[in-house]
Amino acid sequence: MAELAACGRARWKIENETFNTLKTKGYNLEHNFGHGKQRLAAVLATMNLIAFAMHTVADLVDDAWKAARAAVGARKRFFEDLRAITTYLVFPTWTALVETLRTGQPPPVVRDG
Repeated sequence: MAELAACGRARWKIENETFNTLKTKGYNLEHNFGHGKQRLAAVLATMNLIAFAMHTVADLVDDAWKAARAAVGARKRFFEDLRAITTYLVFPTWTALVETLRTGQPPPVVRDG
């Protein structure tokens, strides 16, 4: 019986931490996506969940991503920085983007021709 209770607590902890991340760490899932007429709310929520899944995979398998996340700090700050730099800079590669996040240095300039 104690083992069953421990499994239930572990499941609750995982769900609670996941929903907490989706609500407070930059995904803004608590936001009411009811601005659309028919299916926009579902589309926006689905895109949010896909982004969360992709970021989780990157956390697990991409060493450069993990280094950038560690350098920036909190997940919410990381995504704020990512949003800011991609607003003003075009990155030639994924590696250049992640390295810029990690170091805080601008990407190398790529000249045409």
